[in-house]
Amino acid sequence: MPESQNIEYKSSWRDEYLRWICGFANANGGSIYIGKDNSGAVVGVKDSNKLMEDLPNKITTILGIVCDVNLYTTEQGEFIEIVVEPQPNAVSYKGEYHYRSGSTKQELKGAALDKFLLKKQGKHWDSVPVLNVTVADLKSETFDFFRKRGVKSKRLDQDTLTDSNELLLENLQLTENNFLKRAAVLLFHPNPEKFVTGAFIKIGYFESDSDLIFQDEIHGNLFEQVEKTMELLFSKYIKAIIGYEGKFRVENYEYPYDAIREAIHNAVAHKDYTGGIPIQISVYKDKIMIWNFGQLPENWTLNDLLHKHSSRPHNPDISTAFFRIGYIEAWGRGMYKMKKQCIEANLPAPTLSANGQDFWIVFNKELDLTALNLNNRQLDAIKFFKGKGEIVSSEYATRYYITVRTATTDIAELVEKGLLVKEGTLKTTKYYFR
Repeated sequence: MPESQNIEYKSSWRDEYLRWICGFANANGGSIYIGKDNSGAVVGVKDSNKLMEDLPNKITTILGIVCDVNLYTTEQGEFIEIVVEPQPNAVSYKGEYHYRSGSTKQELKGAALDKFLLKKQGKHWDSVPVLNVTVADLKSETFDFFRKRGVKSKRLDQDTLTDSNELLLENLQLTENNFLKRAAVLLFHPNPEKFVTGAFIKIGYFESDSDLIFQDEIHGNLFEQVEKTMELLFSKYIKAIIGYEGKFRVENYEYPYDAIREAIHNAVAHKDYTGGIPIQISVYKDKIMIWNFGQLPENWTLNDLLHKHSSRPHNPDISTAFFRIGYIEAWGRGMYKMKKQCIEANLPAPTLSANGQDFWIVFNKELDLTALNLNNRQLDAIKFFKGKGEIVSSEYATRYYITVRTATTDIAELVEKGLLVKEGTLKTTKYYFR
């Protein structure tokens, strides 16, 4: 068995391997085997009896935890297994904090260490109190805006209109021991960048990846950033196609307004503000790309986001305020709504990508199928089934008078080319449009 998230092999013991035990304890636990090579083959361990006495004492004394230490005897020799349970509290090795990620160990420092320690305390970055900021320093106009929009969205009671700013913040749980939380500063302060570097949005119009034609920066608190960004995008960056319904002039934008708005709301609410980098929106003649510094929830894939999922906000306090004002959903339906709105506007569903802490959502005007070498059935299926949002192989076979096997082959090619996402197995398999 190869090394993995929960398994580490060492041919002999060194005290520095206490760092590996620390990493397992701070992550999801695991086992370290002493007396095995990198492939897991037994090579034997020397002084096994002494190690069986020393290791439990060193682990407890230096790391402050208790681990099971087991000795096994085989024909190839003896080896020791150290079983490390995940710990509810942060574990340090002489002041260093290590963490097991994949099959490697990393030392946590800076912002990563801050987030880890907060997580172990059951807190999030946006819930940390900020010193030397009072309610009087916040923007009263933003409180008025929040109340009116929250009542209009029916997520705040009418009585909220007469609540004091202090009571409103308390009810939103944006205070702690008479201090304002980071979320309160980002949401209501006139200049949150004074406290959080990079807390703003950049928009640029590009002729190509290297040719920036014009750009804007949007500053202010998060509510102001959302409103100003949407106003700029749909007045300066996104074209409106003029049409008429009877005698009335109608403006139809190139992209569905609500889908873009949902994407902006999510980017602002779920951004990792420890990165110190602004949200960046790149507008091209054929697409809009929204970049954010952030990451997926632990153990999630992009496919989890594409369908209805549990709500796992990166910044719970900011997200709660955004929910109360009607900006975001609380049930993980944001991506589903954006996808549905794009399809209803006869546009491709938005695409997602996540690489490290680079998170992108891309809206395209058209889906270029000419370069994909699709057959006529596949081209027709994309148009016909798009409105339904999914394809089932039996329905595909019936529509084109082919066998289910041929239908499955056609659909598999659409999955391979990134047009569909497969979900389920055997008879329950469905294919959803990206």
